[in-house]
Amino acid sequence: MYKSSILKAKKFTLLPIFCVFLALMAFSVPSFSQEHAAEHSTDTLTTEHVAEGVAHEVDEAVTGEGGEHGGEKKFDAGEVISEHIADSHSFHIIGETAMPLPVILYTDKGLEVFSSAHFEHGHADYTGKYYTYRLIKDKVNIVGEAGELLPAATVIKMNSALIDLSITRNVVSMWLSIAVLLIIFLTVSSSYKKRSGKAPKGLQSFMEPLILFVRDDIARPNIGYRYQRYMPLLLTIFFFIWINNLMGLIPFFPGGSNLTGNIAVTLVLSVITLIVVNFGSNKHYWAHIFVPHSVPKVLWPLWWVIELVGIISRPFALMIRLFANITAGHIIVLSLISLIFVFKSLYIAPVSVAFVVFMDVLELLVAALQAFIFTMLTALFIGAAIEEPHHDAHH
Repeated sequence: MYKSSILKAKKFTLLPIFCVFLALMAFSVPSFSQEHAAEHSTDTLTTEHVAEGVAHEVDEAVTGEGGEHGGEKKFDAGEVISEHIADSHSFHIIGETAMPLPVILYTDKGLEVFSSAHFEHGHADYTGKYYTYRLIKDKVNIVGEAGELLPAATVIKMNSALIDLSITRNVVSMWLSIAVLLIIFLTVSSSYKKRSGKAPKGLQSFMEPLILFVRDDIARPNIGYRYQRYMPLLLTIFFFIWINNLMGLIPFFPGGSNLTGNIAVTLVLSVITLIVVNFGSNKHYWAHIFVPHSVPKVLWPLWWVIELVGIISRPFALMIRLFANITAGHIIVLSLISLIFVFKSLYIAPVSVAFVVFMDVLELLVAALQAFIFTMLTALFIGAAIEEPHHDAHH
């Protein structure tokens, strides 16, 4: 049957390549991700876990700065939410247990590698081989002799003295999701080869409807008869986004880090779409942009600007849509939980918890919906780029 040919095809072996490419791209931009820490969602996914984290922040607020002034510090919901949705140099396991991650710093004097445990969650400095380092809001800074701070380089602000290449929670989460993808698809692919012509069984029977859904409802209608060439890419994008969305709903290891709520990750996904669409397009696609027969020549310069902006804006819209929808859901959950501590009343708790449960259920729908939308629009853009010209185009 042709249904099994998708996973038998040699082109399907491109799946690991796309996974590794995504991992390498995400590993190369941790500074960008950390600079925009508020754009990364992490430990926000069940009521109990979120409440526990917020309560811990409240305790610190009471015993910290508020204690120094003999009073109670006002609860800052914005600060708590920002900290929970930010990237981190440690991976939360469960409760107050966290796994420290390697800190890899490239300085103007050389490379330094050490464990993030030396920072004691930001409460201690670490003196390395070349500099003394301090962790402030999960960002590594060099501490100068006079106490001044030199932050690590970012995409926006370059700094050759300190480039942070650390393996953060985002990177570990991506590696875990890639491992899950490879295990699932290599297992299913092997089952198709061993059970050729037989009814699907086990994991194969669960995955086949999903794979056929991507083929029949996304690839074929939008790309056309040449859809098979792009099936590995579409399957990778769909399941990569969906699995990471679901893993973000798990409040403990191996979840608790929502990769698709990170603007850097959605940027890489959109760039992949941009490259595939424009480098795989045919001559008619570019002729429509630069030599439009139906547009007066006097308007061609304006037409070029509009079309070139459109080339960039389409993947940009993919990036923002995925990032904004995933991040917004987690911020809403945290905000609802924070109401309990803002009002300092148990009477608000039942209402808050009820809405949080509703939002968590809604997030399950959003997880699949956003994967579908991103994959469908990618297929739509590819189909427009490889579409053959109509017979009446020159009449």
